[in-house]
Amino acid sequence: MISANGEVDELDIRILDALQRNARSTFAELGAIVGLKPPAVHDRVKRLEQRGHIRRYAAQLDAQRLGLEMLAFVSCYTTPDCVYEQFTAALAALPEVCEIHSVAGEETFMCKVVTRSTQHLDELLGRLKSMPGMARTKTTIVLTTPFDRGGIAVKE
Repeated sequence: MISANGEVDELDIRILDALQRNARSTFAELGAIVGLKPPAVHDRVKRLEQRGHIRRYAAQLDAQRLGLEMLAFVSCYTTPDCVYEQFTAALAALPEVCEIHSVAGEETFMCKVVTRSTQHLDELLGRLKSMPGMARTKTTIVLTTPFDRGGIAVKE
């Protein structure tokens, strides 16, 4: 059971790990994995959701099969007068932007983007560079992804 301070126990960790591997698992399937009856698993999952340990459920799509051939990380260097809330809202409104991270270092934000091609990426970079608050960008194109955990390591 989740403790009063919101911590998770070993069973919760095992449920979270199983859900991360297959979010479509039934409570019966999860129960078989962790050794609980489905109603008990249901109660634990609902508590994990209510406490914010589970943010959402989503399908992992294959970008390449959907015609999004290029994955890149774009470092965003902002101007001193940049209004971060407006800036990140403008970034988030771009469909090519998958993730926005506020980072330490020279750049202010790091964005993970997917595009159809180098031409599409170039067009996106043009839109990014014209955004209010953007000083400059630096782009790193991903050639291959030898490892993708597909989630976070909840078990040691």
